[in-house]
This record gives sequence, C-alpha cells and structure tokens, in this order.
Amino acid sequence: MSYDSRSAEVSAAIAPLLTQFAAVAREEHITRAAAGLGVPQPTLSRTMARLEADVGVPLLARTGRGVTLTRQGHTLLGYVEQALALLERGLDEVIEDAGGARGKVAFGFLHTMGPEAVPGLLRAFRVHHPGIRFQLVQDSASAMLDRMRAGELDLCLTAPLPDAPDLAVRALDDQRLYLVVPADHRLAHRRRVRLAEAAEEVFVCMEPGYGMRRITDALFAEAGFVPRIAFEGEEAETLRGLVAAGLGVSLLPAPDAPRPGTVHLAVTAPRAFRTIGLAWMPARPETTPVRLFREFALGRRGRLLHPEHAQPTPRDPAPPQAAR
Repeated sequence: MSYDSRSAEVSAAIAPLLTQFAAVAREEHITRAAAGLGVPQPTLSRTMARLEADVGVPLLARTGRGVTLTRQGHTLLGYVEQALALLERGLDEVIEDAGGARGKVAFGFLHTMGPEAVPGLLRAFRVHHPGIRFQLVQDSASAMLDRMRAGELDLCLTAPLPDAPDLAVRALDDQRLYLVVPADHRLAHRRRVRLAEAAEEVFVCMEPGYGMRRITDALFAEAGFVPRIAFEGEEAETLRGLVAAGLGVSLLPAPDAPRPGTVHLAVTAPRAFRTIGLAWMPARPETTPVRLFREFALGRRGRLLHPEHAQPTPRDPAPPQAAR
C-alpha cells in the first residue's frame, strides 16, 4: 500500500473522531471533555485509544488524572483545528444559501435577455428580498438546460419552451421577431412584409443549437423556403451589425438600443414570435431563495418584457426589446 492510499484510508477512519480529539486536547482532561461532549467518560477513553491505534503513533500522554499532547498530537491538532474551522465555514455558507432572507440563486438566461429584461426582473425582486444573491449565467438554451440538469443552475429563462418530462416549464411572455434589413435594402421602405418575400435573400443566423435558430428554421419552413445562410453567429447584436454592413438580412427580436443602418420590418406571415419561459427541475429539492425567486418570476407573466418595448415603428432603426 502506498503512503498516499494509507493516508486516505486512515483519514476516512479517524474523521468522525476528530471533534472528540480536539475537545480532549483543549481540556487536557478526559472526564471534563466527555462532560462537554455529552458522552460517557469510558466511551471517550476508548475513542482516543482507537484514534491512536488508527494513526499508529501516541497522541496523548497520561499525566495522573489529566492528559497532555505528544509532539505528534500537537502536529495533528493544528491540522484538525484547520479542518474543523473550514468545515464550519462551509456549513455556514450552505445554511445561508438555503435560508429565506439570505442565500443564492443560480439563474441562467439567454444573452439577449441580459441588457434590460433580466436586470429589470432582478431589480424588482430585490426590492422585497435584498439579501438574496445571484449567480448569473448567460448561454444558449440547450447549454443552459444541460447545466441545469447537471445541478449548476436552479432556474433558467429560455426559448423555445423545452418539452422534456424531467422539466417544469411555464410561459412568461411572447416576443415578436422582425425581418432586419440594411437601411438601403429594396424592402427598407416597407412597413411590413411576408417572410416568403425574402426567400431569395442571403441570411445571417444564429448558430445551430441555439434556441433562436430552431425558431427561425421553423419559420423558414412554414414560409416554404430554405434560406441561403452566409454567416452564423452566437450574438444577436453581431448579426445586427452584419446586416447593417449589407452582408445579409436576419430574423431577430427588437434591440434595446438603436442600431444605425438597419430597418426592422413586421412579419405578417407566418406569425413570427417566440415564447420565453421559465424552466426548472421539479424533482430537485428547492431552497427557499430559489422558491421565492421562481414564484416572483412566474408572477411577472405578461410583464417580463417592458410594456413600452412592445412594438417598434416599422422604420424605427432602434426598435424595442431584444432577446436571444
């Protein structure tokens, strides 16, 4: 047996005994330590004998009715006290995270929900629960669901709504999608357009695997054509920049801030929108902070996106709320 494996084996054997060893070391008296621990004195004496046998060296020197630590005992005590202090800090954090007034929520959301929708949601929630902390994760819909199943996320804001038996999903809001064209495009003077009218255009789209890509692919199929795709990206604003540069057209939600050089056209057929919803693992134990935030988010149904960002004017270069 190697030294490392022997140490691991001994560590596993003596771990339950360390609190009692530390108590004996502090009291330097078996009987007083037993009283403080609430265990019989003979039991504690046997425990210390077992600890020394497991370690293989003497840790305590008996001096009349008391005990003192040997050199090896002093060395071990230093590490035991560090380990117990670290364990206490870990327990404090776990208990705090599970508490109602203080704690942490691991929350994932689509990149395009980050500029305004999610900050607005968190600001409104923290008015009532200022002590709850958040770990925020922005990723693609499929990656967020994988991370939630792996236990890295408590909740995620996603689109399209996943259909999976292990998930609970509730719709929160619908968000309109627009055909985004360069300002000098042949369709830029239009107020609205049928998607089929763009069938011969070159498109810039989200990469496969993103929720937005699944939604737009379904809309293209419903409109009766397969798009010619010149560029694929991970960020809606990057795609919008490609459109402004005249490199293609795109189907995107409205942005939060103006994007010069683009025009957003309402799509009349098919109906172009995406439903944004909240997903979580119903079979997983839920801490109080997670429950409070989940209930609050569900209570914002129909109000997740800012009301003033509902519909942009057809030629407004800075239409409202964007989300991926």
